[in-house]
Amino acid sequence: MIVAGLGFSSQATADSLRAAYDLASVGHHVTALATVAGKDGHPALTEFALRLNLPLHLLPADDLAGQRTLTCSPRSRATYGTGSVAEAAALSAAGPGARLLAPRHISTDRLATCAVAIGVPS
Repeated sequence: MIVAGLGFSSQATADSLRAAYDLASVGHHVTALATVAGKDGHPALTEFALRLNLPLHLLPADDLAGQRTLTCSPRSRATYGTGSVAEAAALSAAGPGARLLAPRHISTDRLATCAVAIGVPS
């Protein structure tokens, strides 16, 4: 499974998410989206997931805490206990042994991030 993890501010739009996703997913066949459960119901997330028609994994914040990430946002570290919500969500949803294909990418408006991880086939 190849998962695109998303992190975003409350001001993000579906276009913000799309911009970050387009940067992160180049050359990868993404099969699912993931983010922290606290973002459930955000209009941008709902619209974006519908546009892509991909399953959306909403992960408990505890699943993200402590995930080793390639980048570190002080805000993400303070709020969620991980350096990057996007990277941690992608890794967590892709399963045990997953690895990031690249560090998170940031949308041009700086309101959203996206990272892609690949899981280990079972």
